[in-house]
Amino acid sequence: MSDEFAAAAAGFPEPFRLLVRESAASTNDELRALAEDGAGEGLVLLALHQSAGRGRRGAAWFSEPGGSLAFSVLIRPQEPKALWPRLALATGLAVAEAVERSGPAAGVKWPNDVWIGRRKVAGILVEAGRDFVIAGIGINVNGTVFPDEIASIATSLRLETSLQTPRGEVLAEIIRGFARHCRNIGSGFDELLDGVRQRCVLTGRRVSLATCHGPRTGVVEGIAPGGELLLRTDAGVERLIQADEVRILG
Repeated sequence: MSDEFAAAAAGFPEPFRLLVRESAASTNDELRALAEDGAGEGLVLLALHQSAGRGRRGAAWFSEPGGSLAFSVLIRPQEPKALWPRLALATGLAVAEAVERSGPAAGVKWPNDVWIGRRKVAGILVEAGRDFVIAGIGINVNGTVFPDEIASIATSLRLETSLQTPRGEVLAEIIRGFARHCRNIGSGFDELLDGVRQRCVLTGRRVSLATCHGPRTGVVEGIAPGGELLLRTDAGVERLIQADEVRILG
């Protein structure tokens, strides 16, 4: 393990611990295999190079070697499975708080992105197994160049601050925040939700999105007490537990 990440791992709260791999296709997929083989809660799998990272609905996630962080965290929640989707909000809040410790104000784009201004600095993919959850996180730290197809919508901490940020420090901040917030998806959820609501970039905006029941368009009225997105459409207010391809229209 490089000194950059060894120092970060030494400061992880229990039971979190770090496993670094030189390369991985997808940290979520590789950690899932370890989870199914019985790996304990708190394992953090970080890839120095991730070749096939993905977001929701299989969208590709760009990870610049040396300029970004790509890692996944294994959790074995004690809470009922109905509450597990809240871990996406817990993860988003942890990442947003870590970004803010580097300087810029951060926004949470429900359910799985973190923005600085109108540009994406981090993506989150939370996937559940039979008795575990994997939270995958990709965050642009020191990268300055992105592929043409995302150059207009992506940013990094370095682009926003003009400073080189130690990746190990960012990793440690995220894990510390995640350790706090993932315990609050049951009792304590109100406090977690307050942090997300304060940073929600969708509230009051007209959006289009895809749901399991088909596409929806409407105005976001906020986030419900259970973490659902409140979307006002022509048919009334819907509570959405999950959605894909959330686009701001105005």
